[in-house]
Amino acid sequence: MEKIYLDNAATTRVREEVLDVLGKSLREYYGNPSSTHSFGRSARTVVEKARKTIAGYLNASPSEIIFTSGGTEADNMILRSAVRDLGVQKIITSKTEHHAVLHTVEQLEREYGIAVKYVVLDPDGTPNFEHLEWLLQHGDEKKLVSLMHVNNETGNKTDVDEVGRICREHQALFHSDAVQSVGHWEWDTQKTPVDFLTAAAHKFHGPKGIGFAYIRKKSGLHPLIFGGEQERGNRAGTESVHNIAGMEEAIRLAYDHLAEEREYVKGLKNYFIAQLQKALPGVIFNGSSGDPDKSTYTLVSVRLPFSKEKAQMLLFHLDLKGIACSEGSACQSGSQTGSHVLNAILSEEELQKPSLRFSFSVFNTRDELDYVVRTLKEFSEN
Repeated sequence: MEKIYLDNAATTRVREEVLDVLGKSLREYYGNPSSTHSFGRSARTVVEKARKTIAGYLNASPSEIIFTSGGTEADNMILRSAVRDLGVQKIITSKTEHHAVLHTVEQLEREYGIAVKYVVLDPDGTPNFEHLEWLLQHGDEKKLVSLMHVNNETGNKTDVDEVGRICREHQALFHSDAVQSVGHWEWDTQKTPVDFLTAAAHKFHGPKGIGFAYIRKKSGLHPLIFGGEQERGNRAGTESVHNIAGMEEAIRLAYDHLAEEREYVKGLKNYFIAQLQKALPGVIFNGSSGDPDKSTYTLVSVRLPFSKEKAQMLLFHLDLKGIACSEGSACQSGSQTGSHVLNAILSEEELQKPSLRFSFSVFNTRDELDYVVRTLKEFSEN
């Protein structure tokens, strides 16, 4: 049976070119990058070349790129140090952020007694900028705003340029979880007034277990993990040379081919939306995921016109048919409380209908989408 992978917002297939780089690095650059002998120097060259490459795509300085184990660690490092070392006393975020942000700020609230405020959401789930300004205008304490660029469940895009402008106007720090964005959308840290952003390679066809934090120069952040002096003292632990090299290759391919691949994947999403609307007239798209101008081209969140009884079997049925998609974020699939994002933007009545997230990549085809739509239509009729 052919299997169809439409869960690219959870993780992506590693490109063949990246696999080649991973293998080469493991075979040839196995020295410790902190060692002064030739093996260590060769490994160090790989690490610093990758840092320079990644910085170039973000229009940042190489010294502003810190390698981490992924987005979650990077978010924790930034948010914790902002409170502990920079004196941030109020964090402003939203109820639709990734749990790497939400659970961290909740823990910081318990540990340090900081204030955590949540921006009101517009009906489509986008943060309301008027309320953001109001929150920033009240109180003299040092503030940090944490708002993601692309939501991992609805695909909603937040205008990070405008958020950054508002933050600068009110002397607040701005952190953006860009895990669903880097490798799919352009970032220019010289134009977008962002102080901190985070990324993970496995979201753009790179290896798992590696990511990075962009930390603007002279921000004053301190490490989350202590030990050796790796990453210029910002993140202890021997660097994962092969993963760093793999991430460099993945981001290079993502941005060098961004225009054509974005057009292709956008075409898949638009085609899928059109076919779904024909096959299932009652289908609804959560948030702004059905609006190409307000959402990312890589995913769509679909509310299906099925009964509650049918909904309980839907994901299992799709899996039996070889279709991989998501009921919510894969990072919370063990939760029994449902999607916190959909809980934040939908009514109780709307939540009774099953919602699925379909997320696309350059490896998907229209034929696959036709099969998915047929399967959903057959399921609705039986």
